[in-house]
Amino acid sequence: MSVPLIDLPADLLAELRRVRAGADNDRPAALSALSLRPLAGGMQNDLYLWTSPHYDDVVIKLYVKTDRQRVERKWAALTLLAPHQLGTVPVPLWHDDAPVEPAIGMTRLHGQPLIEAADQLAALRALAHTTTQLQAVPLTGLLATRPRVDTGEHYMVRLTQAWPELLASQPNDPLMPTMQRLLAAWQHSGDADVVAAPAAPVLSRGDANLLNWMASDSGAACCVDFEYAGFSNVAFDAADLIEHISGRVVPDSIWTQLLPDLGVTDANRRQFAANQRTCALRWLTILWKQRDRRRDEFTAQHERVEMLYSSANPYV
Repeated sequence: MSVPLIDLPADLLAELRRVRAGADNDRPAALSALSLRPLAGGMQNDLYLWTSPHYDDVVIKLYVKTDRQRVERKWAALTLLAPHQLGTVPVPLWHDDAPVEPAIGMTRLHGQPLIEAADQLAALRALAHTTTQLQAVPLTGLLATRPRVDTGEHYMVRLTQAWPELLASQPNDPLMPTMQRLLAAWQHSGDADVVAAPAAPVLSRGDANLLNWMASDSGAACCVDFEYAGFSNVAFDAADLIEHISGRVVPDSIWTQLLPDLGVTDANRRQFAANQRTCALRWLTILWKQRDRRRDEFTAQHERVEMLYSSANPYV
């Protein structure tokens, strides 16, 4: 199957950029005249729903931030996946590589936020199924040569350079000795060597945020964001998913049941555990910097890291 590209709507995009630049005082009316409706969820970039004369419900993503090869990664991922007809990722329609605010057009996926599913286990098992389908797609092109954004090695840079320097700069903080103890436990555990060890590469979305997943009416799990896509490995991506801050709404009793679905086996269990502790500690470093503003989250993450280094750890 070839990618069902439609003609690039150059005039529409030019008018959209003009409206965004502020040429119209009534932006909602101007967008409506273009058959465009803003969508939530674009995060650092902007999404619009376009009622196209060729396709119903075309989603246009306009990129304000283009660092980390965001546009190239997403287009490469969608075009790589399109021939496999998974039905759980958008189908790419066109790519406008304009120097300012480049854009991608794709089909719209329908569903409800997966994180709100009444049956968490079933919803996350569907997520795991989609993830294994993505990982089974052979890597070619750009994504075969680019690691996903935020790799285990990237996390280790924070733990070996940025965080020790930050802790040393605040010697009078009452929690500093506890944080240094946890950092020392990670340093002496050998986890860094395990995380950095070679592993079979697989396609990765590069973003473990559960907010990027939807549950369809058929029960499938659909994912919509591939801006950080690249190659990774199964153990790291499973650990990164479970330890992502959005995953704290899911109890460990569910996550542990899903380990086989996520590809964690006896053969890579040690690698998973090392990555899991590394990912959890990395989140603690992030929340440490925001501990006054996000006190409850920081406290919960501190308790989680302590748990992962204790005999109460349910994952080992």
